[in-house]
Amino acid sequence: MSVALVTGSNRGLGFATAQALGRLGHRVIVTARDQASADKVAADLRTTGYDAEGLMLDVTSPDSVEAAANRVLELDGRLDILVNNAGVLPEATDGEQHEFASLRLFKETYATNVFGPVAVTEAFLPLLRRSQAGRIVNVSTTMGSLHDQADSASPYYSMVVPAYQSSKAALNSVTIALAKKLADTPIKVTSVCPGFVQTDLTPVNREQAPLTAEQASEVVVRAATLPADAASGTFFDRRGAVAW
Repeated sequence: MSVALVTGSNRGLGFATAQALGRLGHRVIVTARDQASADKVAADLRTTGYDAEGLMLDVTSPDSVEAAANRVLELDGRLDILVNNAGVLPEATDGEQHEFASLRLFKETYATNVFGPVAVTEAFLPLLRRSQAGRIVNVSTTMGSLHDQADSASPYYSMVVPAYQSSKAALNSVTIALAKKLADTPIKVTSVCPGFVQTDLTPVNREQAPLTAEQASEVVVRAATLPADAASGTFFDRRGAVAW
């Protein structure tokens, strides 16, 4: 049985991803910033017959990340799938006016969206190296594509949320670098765009989002279960490859 850990999996896309992986027979470690929330989600999954464990994991806290990695080592001895899902978009509800952007929101966004995945990946890589087919999935967005941001024909062209967009562009760069670093291993690294999803990440105009979290999780699960002959260091959505 493969062991999968999904960050930020107490709700939304993260929960839907954990649920889908559990449905496929994987043991899922669901995480939240407090143990009670993680335990509740794990209990809910177990009632449906899935093998689930709750784990406190705050991706912005080095101590929390280290403790979580040690706990997974103690419980399972390895990790097969890591989904870096936890993310924030504070610009969506920012009521302040800025000439360009808020440095405070940049720091807040990067702490979760960039530094978090880097810290989590670094801590869990020794466990992923013990897997025969390790998979790392970085949940990104087409809005982080530099090609898309500069394309006036893109439906997202008019959206300017620089902290969020640049954080996902940085995460995509991390995906490429990590794939190069792990090129001589069985571990595969992928960036995915789940699409415009009905989750708390986009509280504004959520009703316009065409995808449920369950539908959006399909592309995350696809990346988490790539076959051995699949390429590493790629970026795709439900329709196929996305330009960096």
